[in-house]
Amino acid sequence: MEDTLQGYTLLMTLFDPNCRPAGPSKFILLAVIFCLGGQVAAQLPPEVSKVFTQASNAMRQGDLNHAGDGFAEVTKLAPSFAEAHFNLGLVREEEGRLDEAVASLEKAVALKPRLRGANLFLGIAHYKLNHYDRALSAVRKETEAYPKDASAWMWLGVIELAKNQPEEAAVALDRAAQLAPDDADILYHRGQAHLLVSRNSYERMFKENPKSWRVHEVLGQIDSDAERYNDAIAEYLEAIRLAPTQPGLHEELGAVYRRAMKADEADAAFQTELEINPHNVLARYERGVLATERGDGAKGKELIEASVTEKPGLPHADYNLGRAEKILGNDAAAVKLLERAIASDSDPEIVEQSWYQLGTLYRRLHRQEDSQRALVMFQKLKDESTEASHQALTKLKNRQNPKAVEPPGAPPNP
Repeated sequence: MEDTLQGYTLLMTLFDPNCRPAGPSKFILLAVIFCLGGQVAAQLPPEVSKVFTQASNAMRQGDLNHAGDGFAEVTKLAPSFAEAHFNLGLVREEEGRLDEAVASLEKAVALKPRLRGANLFLGIAHYKLNHYDRALSAVRKETEAYPKDASAWMWLGVIELAKNQPEEAAVALDRAAQLAPDDADILYHRGQAHLLVSRNSYERMFKENPKSWRVHEVLGQIDSDAERYNDAIAEYLEAIRLAPTQPGLHEELGAVYRRAMKADEADAAFQTELEINPHNVLARYERGVLATERGDGAKGKELIEASVTEKPGLPHADYNLGRAEKILGNDAAAVKLLERAIASDSDPEIVEQSWYQLGTLYRRLHRQEDSQRALVMFQKLKDESTEASHQALTKLKNRQNPKAVEPPGAPPNP
């Protein structure tokens, strides 16, 4: 029977955690599970096997009515055949006949407790009916029987979230992410669970000690993420007033000053951080970047190189060090660093600016063709960035005002 489960991974994509059943065109893949090579049908008497095969073919074609009728007939002709009850349950679930789906899936589980997928889809049906305790019980049995099934762990987490149990959900979704690290649905629900855990922790922290410096630090982080930089600065300053020598606070304040385009204040905050904690690599690195932006290539290079030596892989290090070398007139070294930034940096803006810097450097090195090519690439990326920004703004406006009409000549929405 295990051979018939080769197609099981197909089944896991057919129902999403937002309770939106997949369309019949996807649903037909379920037939793969129990009719591969006729292995299951061969276990049945010929007349029953024929009905099962016809029902499976109807499933393939997305004909749920005939598939349901066929599997229902098989359950009468061969009432101990668990797979027919399972497939009938899947059809009923897809049709939205959830009570009937539960009955069929419970019968399949009773006949074959370890029938792969039966407890999972029983749990999903209960979830759709808002029977969360019964859903948890069923899906837990699936994870116990098949502990490497990422979909079962994901659904366990989704149901825990529905029960407002984010801590338990996070545990299940972390396990799912270990088994399927690139699955977008798992990552989404895992993120939601951890956000709720964080929120609950912060709410308890605020309640227990509203005057704690950590409260102001968290509020500063929230304001900074929302680009309310003046509010964020005020919160960090209050946190520092309450805990003036707490490592990390001045670095965070410096980062907000940088985003608020207050370079002098940012540099002072990073310097104070280094006085408190001389081993704060990020504070030293940011001072180097600020020095480079001010045109002090020597100081920028010294600080950036020292930071990279202690902590390789700092963000945009090749780009920033390349700029420092350019200021110092070390054009060949700058070119090498900026070319490496283009090849390895994942930030489109850094890549775009690297091409611009290379355009001027190549020209200084009398590499006219390379200079022209670099500036063409810079302009191309700049135009693409502008167009992407325009499209994002258009989508936002359309969501805010669906009845808005584009002005004549505006590009069509994607």
